[in-house]
Amino acid sequence: MSQKAVLLHCYNRGCGKKFDPNDNKNDDCVHHPGQPVFHDAYKGWSCCNKKCTDFTEFLNIKGCTKSKHSNEKPPEPEKQLIDKTTADEIIEVVSKPMHNNSTLDRPSFDTPQLQLSPTISPILLEQIKGLTASETKPVLCEVQIGQNCKNNTCKATYNGVDSDEEVCIFHPGVPIFHEGMKYWSCCQKKTTEFSVFLEQRGCSLGKHMWFSKDMGKKVQCRMDWHQTGTYVVVSVYAKKYLPSQSVVKLNPIHLTVDLFFIEENSRYNLDIELRGIVDVGKSSVNMLPTKVEIKLRKAEPGSWSILHIPREEEPEANESKENFANLNAQVEAVDLSDL
Repeated sequence: MSQKAVLLHCYNRGCGKKFDPNDNKNDDCVHHPGQPVFHDAYKGWSCCNKKCTDFTEFLNIKGCTKSKHSNEKPPEPEKQLIDKTTADEIIEVVSKPMHNNSTLDRPSFDTPQLQLSPTISPILLEQIKGLTASETKPVLCEVQIGQNCKNNTCKATYNGVDSDEEVCIFHPGVPIFHEGMKYWSCCQKKTTEFSVFLEQRGCSLGKHMWFSKDMGKKVQCRMDWHQTGTYVVVSVYAKKYLPSQSVVKLNPIHLTVDLFFIEENSRYNLDIELRGIVDVGKSSVNMLPTKVEIKLRKAEPGSWSILHIPREEEPEANESKENFANLNAQVEAVDLSDL
């Protein structure tokens, strides 16, 4: 009776598989023989030219070299010895003030914008592969057999016109997770078990809703930015948006972002006047699985005190701002650590 082979762990960078030392061929291991390189927000390997800005995508970069698996750990980089004899030495650093006043003529906000050509992550394309089939469907179409009711906790499905006459039992409120308790704002039936919370019977009666109220509406995404002496990087955090129907436009002081979310049939819009002036031709866009990253090249080096100049809001914008404030009030009641 043959003994079961003992598998060893391969320590080649980018591999991480287990292998049988008695069956280890020359092309079994696909790995990176070089070192990981992190520079100027980019992540890559010294042995190949594959670079990205997203850390998850960096971890999934396929190796560039084939060889046998190896159970020997690569040598650790040598640590620099610290000279403690100069620990009490005072180092004086004098920095020159940056000139934040622009010397360039500020162009018009209405200067024609250029649509930036994005670099699209393969992982994002893989995530939305199953969603693109419904790309041409209208926002409100005929109810399909098997479609689920959108009301909270209702598990009914559409089986024909008779389903419209059924009574829908649902929760009209919002879920709240606070101090270990889970409950609905509409009935306050509290529990510590998430499975029990999901099975709580609705507290209101009404009609089924086969289409989400949010379909076709604008959605809110978190936006953040940071800067270096020569670049401003704007990040819009979003998932499962459709690159083919999402647009980033730019002129030297005017940035527009329009993202389309196919599952909700909704859009996100950002339209701002930039604080400083950018070089459109040297700016770029990366569409990643968790965000859209816009790298704006400053037309002249310096520091921006703010990202954009507030513009006069129109009535629709005021209404959206009020709705977003209401949403924030709901989110503040949710303790995500309890999930």
